[in-house]
Amino acid sequence: MKEAKAMAYANMYGVLATLENLCEIDDEAKAVLSTLKRPVSLCFDVSNGPCCTFNFTKDGCKMTEGSTGCTCKMNFASPEKFNALIDESKPGMPVKGVAQVLAFLLGPFTKLTDRLTKLLMPSEEDLKNRAFFEESTILTFYTIAGAISALANSDSISMFTAQNTVDGSVLMGIKDICHATISVRDHHFKTIKEKTENPRAVMEFSDIDLAYGLFTGTVSTIAELCKGNIYMSGMISMVDNLNRILDRVSVYLG
Repeated sequence: MKEAKAMAYANMYGVLATLENLCEIDDEAKAVLSTLKRPVSLCFDVSNGPCCTFNFTKDGCKMTEGSTGCTCKMNFASPEKFNALIDESKPGMPVKGVAQVLAFLLGPFTKLTDRLTKLLMPSEEDLKNRAFFEESTILTFYTIAGAISALANSDSISMFTAQNTVDGSVLMGIKDICHATISVRDHHFKTIKEKTENPRAVMEFSDIDLAYGLFTGTVSTIAELCKGNIYMSGMISMVDNLNRILDRVSVYLG
């Protein structure tokens, strides 16, 4: 069962936050950003939900919490209304920089989110292209990493697991490709899209093909563990709890 508020956090910190990575590694996204005449900082403020600002420049995208510094802003009356933006492209209520928010939302932003959707929900034909396959898998990894913390802090089932997770950081990643750190403090989770040098626990996949198989459920986690293709070390209870939350991620974003 999905909870609307938790879904809103997963959409904000999991799906939309991956725009940061899309704009960093995808040529089509970079081409869209190159058309910007000036920086745009678009805030999505969800009543009883998340509030984040997406700062777009020709050089990339950076998400920040809160509305400080936003040049345009869109309010959503409820988590359900915000989820409709993701699922049905239904905008909220522009309350700041109205002309700019509508022009950006209907132009560059839509192009970026359409590209992200294509990569996160690829067709079998698209995946035959190796470069597309690798980029899709990397972006899926970052979406999952962001959604882990989002649900740990907002989904009732995941919050129960978070309450039983000790402080520290878990390094998760695809070997030699990409990594993210899940930082835990006082049962609050935070995803940092970079490698930490002193993790309390590690969960790493041997290669990008294995990661894709795990994300899509086409390979056996137990079998790959036995083969040594999934590396785990440190405080294994933290990894176990992370995997429990991953099960919830698949419910929300699968």
